[in-house]
Amino acid sequence: MSSFSERLKGTFKKSGVGGFLMAIMAAILLAWIKPSWGVSESDLSLEKLTGYGVSVIFFFYGLTLSFQKLKAGLADWRMHIIVQLSTFVLFPLLLIAIKPFFGDEANLLWISIFYLASLPSTVSSSVVMVSVAEGNVPAAIFNASISSLLGIFITPLWMGLFLESAHGEFDLSGIILKLVVQVLLPVVVGILLHSRLGAFAEKNRSRLKFFDQSVILLIIYVSFCQSFYHHVFDDVSITELLLLGAGMIALFLSVIGLMNMISKWFNLKRENRITVLFCGSKKSLVHGTVMSKVLFAQSASTGMILLPLMLYHALQLILASIIAQRMASRLQK
Repeated sequence: MSSFSERLKGTFKKSGVGGFLMAIMAAILLAWIKPSWGVSESDLSLEKLTGYGVSVIFFFYGLTLSFQKLKAGLADWRMHIIVQLSTFVLFPLLLIAIKPFFGDEANLLWISIFYLASLPSTVSSSVVMVSVAEGNVPAAIFNASISSLLGIFITPLWMGLFLESAHGEFDLSGIILKLVVQVLLPVVVGILLHSRLGAFAEKNRSRLKFFDQSVILLIIYVSFCQSFYHHVFDDVSITELLLLGAGMIALFLSVIGLMNMISKWFNLKRENRITVLFCGSKKSLVHGTVMSKVLFAQSASTGMILLPLMLYHALQLILASIIAQRMASRLQK
């Protein structure tokens, strides 16, 4: 039991469960205490700093990618199709199926959960979980990376279907263009410079991760400052928060259960099935916070939009860590 808990603690540490989640809670608490800091306007406002930080994050992400890594994961096309369909089709369809239970078409809670469902898969924690469970790591890197790039186009397309009807206007082409410039272009530049600066990025991976998390915390802080300042959470009770958390657990377990069934149906090898489970069930906090700045620009409800994503992010890491450890221990037996 003690060895299991030590391995679990090590997995949490690699995935950023411990300190990073505590920092998220601290950022939200500070936003509640001092919301005015995050809504002030100036040439060097926190809002504008986060925009610059986002582009730097994805530039460094591109530096760590190489064409060799991406090619190494191309072997089983069925695995890749299942992962991407789960990420960008299964998740949204599950949320559309339960939409009638939320009542009003413009229901902010449903929009915020659907936003989570439309996001790409996370990169770092997916790869970590696949590695812990002894799955196909190159395939995990490939799928998570491709998912990140596809999300720049697919997430706005999904959101455009419902934000346009809820708010009357949604500039899809403008949003995609902004995401291409702010996210995709830095990634492409990073990939092109991988041969020159890739070694530097790998050597300083821990420092770059700290920078990534700092920018994410800043985005979360500013988003919640705006929501607290405009009293968006005044009508959200503790009971509703607990129910939302239970819903996020149910969503994760439903998707990972379906992925397991589909993988067995297609008779995928064990290591590829593991990649499907973890890459197809995760959602990216990085992309979620970044895209919220573009999709919900000038909105006081961004904090509420990010709430399901942050709950899902925390719970997916905890649950996936437990599942990965159990898979690894079964293989050792």
